[in-house]
Amino acid sequence: MKRSRFAFYAWVTLVVTLGVILWGDVVQATGSGDGCGAHWPTCNGDLLPLAPGVATFIEFFHRATSGLDFLLVVGLFLWSRRAFPQGNPVRLGSGAALAFMVVESLVGAGLVLFRLVGQDASLARAFVAPVHLLNTLLLIGSLALTAWWASGGALLRWRGQGAVAWALGLGFGGLAVLAASGAVTSLGDAIFPVHSTAEAVGRAMTPGEHFLVRLRVLHPFIAVSVGLYLVLAAGLIAYLRPGLATRRLSRSVGVLYLIQLGMGFLNVYFAAPLFTQLPHLLLADLLWINWVLLMAAALAVGAPRREMNGEVRQDPETGLNSSAMTPPPESVSVHAGTGGATWRDYLWLTKPRVISLLLFTTLAAMLIAAGGWPGGWLFLWVAVGGYAMAGAANAINMVIDRDIDARMNRTAKRPTVTHKISSRDALIFASVLMVGAFVLLWWAANLLTALLALSGLLWYVLVYTLYMKRRYWNNIVIGGAAGAFPPLVGWAAVTNDLSLFAIYLFAIIFFWTPVHFWALSLLIKDDYARVGVPMLPVVLGERVTVVQIGLYAILTTLISLMPLLMGELRMVYLLSSLVLNGLLLLRSVQLYLEPVRPRAVSLYKYSMLYLALLFVAMAVDRSL
Repeated sequence: MKRSRFAFYAWVTLVVTLGVILWGDVVQATGSGDGCGAHWPTCNGDLLPLAPGVATFIEFFHRATSGLDFLLVVGLFLWSRRAFPQGNPVRLGSGAALAFMVVESLVGAGLVLFRLVGQDASLARAFVAPVHLLNTLLLIGSLALTAWWASGGALLRWRGQGAVAWALGLGFGGLAVLAASGAVTSLGDAIFPVHSTAEAVGRAMTPGEHFLVRLRVLHPFIAVSVGLYLVLAAGLIAYLRPGLATRRLSRSVGVLYLIQLGMGFLNVYFAAPLFTQLPHLLLADLLWINWVLLMAAALAVGAPRREMNGEVRQDPETGLNSSAMTPPPESVSVHAGTGGATWRDYLWLTKPRVISLLLFTTLAAMLIAAGGWPGGWLFLWVAVGGYAMAGAANAINMVIDRDIDARMNRTAKRPTVTHKISSRDALIFASVLMVGAFVLLWWAANLLTALLALSGLLWYVLVYTLYMKRRYWNNIVIGGAAGAFPPLVGWAAVTNDLSLFAIYLFAIIFFWTPVHFWALSLLIKDDYARVGVPMLPVVLGERVTVVQIGLYAILTTLISLMPLLMGELRMVYLLSSLVLNGLLLLRSVQLYLEPVRPRAVSLYKYSMLYLALLFVAMAVDRSL
């Protein structure tokens, strides 16, 4: 009973702390940080201000509520020493919270005493602001963990967690970077207010403007990048640690991020008024707390883990269900690697044969967008970055699908199945490729290019691999859209924009993908049936499949002619597309009339040649 009251007290302390943080934002946004002058802990030299103005009242109220919050945290610390034995994680959490609260108070006092408040726009304040916010996040994170553990949460353990710990740690660091950029942006908004988004962007691009003005436009781009990673990581963590709490917290990461993204758009659109700043900050704090609790749930001692065969097993160190936890003697643990992997095994992890056509459409789209040669270095770095991002997606796919890959003839020799590469090493390799590709594409081309490449990875992993593939027969229609992102990447690398023509390039591949993949699925439908993947020929039969292939071939033909109607392409493409589309329709009809293996092989092979030559024809036509 006493511990339940302590847990309630801990959650209340967290809520009060969030309220104090929000009021602190009011202090900065209204420029009231110097409302009590350069006096601390007194206000303008008095213990209680006499006849305070608005700025003085705002600042004094923040100090008073901060003092109350300080006492609540001290009480939490002392109570934890009485209610919980030595070594209990609740003691650790409350002790950390008290330490961060002391630092918080000292930083707040320093801001006042050194006059880093009000309209001060010095470099020192720009440095202290993100440090202050990061300490605040560590404070509320400690309070959240204290309340979580007091409510029955198990102690977390980093050792032996493999890629899950790395994914969570990278998300933790990404949120910290995002918070730091948000602090600088908020400071710039308070000191150098603007009246519109256009004015903010214009001033940020103006040479000679204050560094706070020029830096604050980076925050939205960082927010999108970090947010996309969080959604990806949360989906993987929910799969690898499928406990109830982990699944719920992973879903809420996505929900909070989408709401925060919308609020961030409103914040930018209305030029950061207080009525959008406060919800934006609150959502950021809630997303941080959610991620901290996701770490606690996913890394908890006793958290269930997903094994290679899809079976969920308890953590071996808990000693629970030991009979269920003993793997068959002939099997190898899903996370183990037998060693001996070479560079060829890691290259195979990226699926180079699959990537080749995707990369070709990326580079061809660069030629189409440029109307000729886009430049050697840009061409090279986009090729490297595009391959790395697609390779990262494929490596993650191999880890997730290794249970079904082991039972399919086509995939049984993949290095994740043969255990030459462990799950941990494969995910670390994928993470390095993903981060490296993002940075390279941003540096060599622009941020839009990097975001589009990352979006393709997220779509392939989250929408196709994790959600659609094992549930729906039309998985390749929706999930296969990931393969349509490469031409957008190539186009954006040259133009830093997306036109209607670029969208048509996306649409061509989107409608072409079912033709190509369902032809392949006819060849290996027995494999899919054996592992329970509901591909179209398995669920609805070969006749329905060949009809759908024919319909999508017609749609592909119609979409491929749209650039001609737009006036973007001329005679070279017209003649080429008529021949290529005619052969595509002919092979589809032949398959419909005679749905046998040789016809499916013929269509499958031709579909790859079709797409490559169609993009070559567009590139040649545009260059002329």
